[in-house]
Amino acid sequence: MKLKRKYLFMFLSILLILSVAVVGCGGGKQASNAPAAGSGDKIKVAFVYVGPVGDAGWSYSHDQGRQYLVKEMPNVETTVVESVPEGADAERVLTELASKGNKVIFATSFGYMDYVEKVAKKFPEVVFLHATGFKTANNVGTYFGREYQARYLSGLVAGKQTQTNLIGYVAAMPIPEVIRGINAFTLGVKEVNPKATVKVVWTNTWYDPAKEKDAAKSLLDANCDVIAQHQDTPAPMQAAEERGKFGIGYNTDMSKFAPKAVLTSPVWNWGPYYVKTVKAVMDKTWKTEQYWGPMSDNIIDLAPFGPMVSEDTKALVAKKKDTIMKGQWDVFTGPIKDQQGQVKVQEGQKMTDKEMLGFDWFVQGVDGAIPSAKQ
Repeated sequence: MKLKRKYLFMFLSILLILSVAVVGCGGGKQASNAPAAGSGDKIKVAFVYVGPVGDAGWSYSHDQGRQYLVKEMPNVETTVVESVPEGADAERVLTELASKGNKVIFATSFGYMDYVEKVAKKFPEVVFLHATGFKTANNVGTYFGREYQARYLSGLVAGKQTQTNLIGYVAAMPIPEVIRGINAFTLGVKEVNPKATVKVVWTNTWYDPAKEKDAAKSLLDANCDVIAQHQDTPAPMQAAEERGKFGIGYNTDMSKFAPKAVLTSPVWNWGPYYVKTVKAVMDKTWKTEQYWGPMSDNIIDLAPFGPMVSEDTKALVAKKKDTIMKGQWDVFTGPIKDQQGQVKVQEGQKMTDKEMLGFDWFVQGVDGAIPSAKQ
């Protein structure tokens, strides 16, 4: 009986040692089981676009970033799904991509947010990055650039260029991102031209060339002689050129589509961010974050100026850009008034990120209303 107990004790001791060893080997496991960056093994990365790659705007800019990623990291294998609506179909696409071995998925439109959150819960070992959103989880991060800084600079250009003191703005969706851009642009316009007004027309679409162009035409009919946009195609710029007027593009350098009209464009440079993020996932150093990069990170900038932009305007923009790049000043620094003339930001105060990310009011100088929002 004593011998049996002895063997039983030895057997249980061995089992305990083995179980501790197994637990020890598995401790601290990262969310992703992607291969290490220097291993040479392939990693699958997916991109979901709200429009076609050929939109020459938002989706095109992200695809340029994807191509940069592939060039810089040959062991990255990418999948692209274009023209995915911001609805239930997004959930299906995200689920399929996650189930097919993609270790990183970039969802590049605001309306994908809730679907990213839902699908990410089902695939905890996949890293999801959502552009322009605000919801995070252990395996979900958000990313964007401080586009309002470039918007402000482009507003300086528009304010200097207008002769009628009426500037049109073709706007997509009434969300904080778009409202923030309109406000920053208007602050730039008003700084150099206090008599100017920025007139806003909503399209309620990210990508619809015909609708965007019609909106621009309505603004041109209202005597606007510079057209700005928060849309994914160069259609508003083409409408401006057809009328012999000027424009401020967005997302990419749109001058090749309307060379006689485009003064400049706020442009995106997503490539370095994509490389940095994928490397971090592969090296198991990635952690969830809400990245909102400034111009000094080179994620957002201005395209080259058109030949119609004066040297004085270029010098002014360069001076203002320098203060932004050095962190000496930022756009939403008071005093700032709303449309009714009430001070919303006191002199010397600077809006917080939370306040800027929740913009639901227009600054003084904007002619237009925000649907379903209290002014």
